[in-house]
Amino acid sequence: MAEDKTGNDDHLIADGVDEEPVESNRRLYTGKTLILISAAAALYAAFHMVSLNGLSISGLTGGLVVLPLLPDFPLETWNFRIVHVAGALGLGFLLYSASSFAESEADEKPILSYIAWALIVPALFATGTAISFAAEIAGGVMWNGIDARIKFNETYLFGLPLLGATVGAIVLSWFARRPRDRMVVSDLVLVVCGIAVAIYLIAIFGTLMRNATGTPFAPIGMSLAAVAGTLLIMELTRRVAGLALVVIATIFLIYVFTGQHMPGFLQSPEISWQRFFSQVYTDAGILGPTTAVSSTYIILFIIFAAFLQASKVGDYFVNFAFAAAGRARGGPAKVAIFASGLMGMINGTSAGNVVATGSLTIPLMKKVGYHKKTAGAIEAAASTGGQIMPPIMGAGAFIMAEITGIPYTDIAVAAIIPAILYFVSIYFMVDLEAAKLGMKGMREDELPVFSKMVKQVYLFIPIIILIVALFQGYSVIRAGTLATVAAAVVSWLTPHRMGLRSINKAFELAGTMSIQIIAVCACAGIIVGVISLTGVGARFSNLLLGLAAHSQLLALFFAMCIAILLGMGMPTTAAYAVAASVVAPGLVDLGIPQLTAHFFVFYFAVVSAITPPVALASYAAAGISGANAMETSVASFKIGVAAFIVPFMFFYNSAILMDGTWLEITRAAATAIVGVFLLSAGVQGWFLGARAVWFLRVALVISALFMIEGGIYTDLIGIGLALGTFALQRLIKPKEGALPPVRGMD
Repeated sequence: MAEDKTGNDDHLIADGVDEEPVESNRRLYTGKTLILISAAAALYAAFHMVSLNGLSISGLTGGLVVLPLLPDFPLETWNFRIVHVAGALGLGFLLYSASSFAESEADEKPILSYIAWALIVPALFATGTAISFAAEIAGGVMWNGIDARIKFNETYLFGLPLLGATVGAIVLSWFARRPRDRMVVSDLVLVVCGIAVAIYLIAIFGTLMRNATGTPFAPIGMSLAAVAGTLLIMELTRRVAGLALVVIATIFLIYVFTGQHMPGFLQSPEISWQRFFSQVYTDAGILGPTTAVSSTYIILFIIFAAFLQASKVGDYFVNFAFAAAGRARGGPAKVAIFASGLMGMINGTSAGNVVATGSLTIPLMKKVGYHKKTAGAIEAAASTGGQIMPPIMGAGAFIMAEITGIPYTDIAVAAIIPAILYFVSIYFMVDLEAAKLGMKGMREDELPVFSKMVKQVYLFIPIIILIVALFQGYSVIRAGTLATVAAAVVSWLTPHRMGLRSINKAFELAGTMSIQIIAVCACAGIIVGVISLTGVGARFSNLLLGLAAHSQLLALFFAMCIAILLGMGMPTTAAYAVAASVVAPGLVDLGIPQLTAHFFVFYFAVVSAITPPVALASYAAAGISGANAMETSVASFKIGVAAFIVPFMFFYNSAILMDGTWLEITRAAATAIVGVFLLSAGVQGWFLGARAVWFLRVALVISALFMIEGGIYTDLIGIGLALGTFALQRLIKPKEGALPPVRGMD
């Protein structure tokens, strides 16, 4: 077991849980190439830390040292986001392969490399042309979209060579195969194309043409650059996040140009390709709220997570969870809940959290008696909750703050009780399952020594500093920076001290970790741009209003289905971003408070990771447990079923989102926990130490539903039903398969 690797004296179980898993299509470079790529990833992450904090060599030295060609920080907003996306595209194409790797020389196709080398010529030509445009603008040329010379140069000397190289290199990359430690030439072409797009857009957006986006006066080059940029983003998204989001983005793009032929609320005005693409690569689309968040809060907290990983805090979190909860019945399952909540602050995705903690907890759950299907399902359900656990929630929560204008601290505070209810519901389901099966916990000699774990509690200091800084009124960026510095300082109290090499490694890890979420956010921005330009979001809101005329609950159910459907096979961040643009405004128009509406959608986008038939977290867990993926997803849905009630709880009772007096909030939390317990008992068929027959289980579920509304009378009815159920169970003691006594039957 892992204890042998980490020292038998302390019985430590976790070792390396916070190491990033290597994706099947990620290249593993060696030698000088590895050094070059690692340096690029580290510089990319460090650039964000420096830019977000407005640091510069000139500023730090009081103007004594001024280095030429370095940008002034902080950068202009659009320029910063363009560089942010371009950097992720460059790193992503170099690190992630478009196809499988070559097993031998016979698998390689040299002719494709020769064609790719030919394509690099128009890519470099377009880049040079973009640089010449920037030089002209700097020299005083008034750029516009009408001048014949400018139009010719943008079309034939920049746009068409760029598009030809982009499309050709993307297609070539699908068929080019090289060993895992070698670059593919077509991917180098894509890197150059990404640079060309960035140079052109930065140059043009620095002129008055920035105000011409989406109008007939926009330069043609803006549209051509946006087409190339959109293709690059979608290709990288396919490589790092799969086809689901790319297919959805493609459907939305097709809708832009066919919307005038659609029936009903889907009908939109006719839009030319030039008008649409001149606007999609602005803050109305790709550079909008999703990229705004990925370029600030998300990458900052990825850097923070990387520093925590470098100081081995993740191992401590899991060992602490084993020491605290491992002795309880079904111990490893409860450890999974505790550890996943903690690891959720480091790992930003449900599936990633499953891989990090599940590699330890799932085998141990199987060892104490859980079926492999159940073991995987418990880990999937627990890991999914990490995205709604304050203080560091999933990326979608930062997007929520950006879209709504509600401070992130308010969102984190509002999330406290829903997060507690989520994990409490999973805990009850796990505990009742263990009680039903007569399980025991782990032996003391199998667990880390709790007293020694408590002595290392200082490893929580970076998290505490983050919380304190946020609630002292510091900005999220400043609080995250302070917490990152604290993580490096605290590491000096451990055997894993962070020196310059470790800090560089942490920045390198952060640069690599950020690629997927940046690509996903940029691709979601395409969809948001379509919704914004076509107005389909507003028309969808009107449809929801029509539904609400019959039933507000029906409108909420419809919103729930949309959020879950979007989340099936699609990252939570993108699912929430799209749902927030389409569904949430309609809920707000119904009179539902903005925070409640957005949190409702976000919550269901998160739990879509355990909702069959496409449940990404459950699939990841099934891969570790060895169980059938579909069976695991159904089991994880059952274990998390109480959590699906929680959003309706805070709709009916806003005190659950910390909106009310302390007495109202305390009563709402207490009755909600009781309701979740009753629902768990009804689902599991185990109530207060004994099995519950089917009609008692129905009574328990009904009593739980009464607790949802949050009113005093409904709470009293729910508690009364629960007490009646308990009395029936203890006094009559009905046997399994028994029927309730009914008078008057033959």
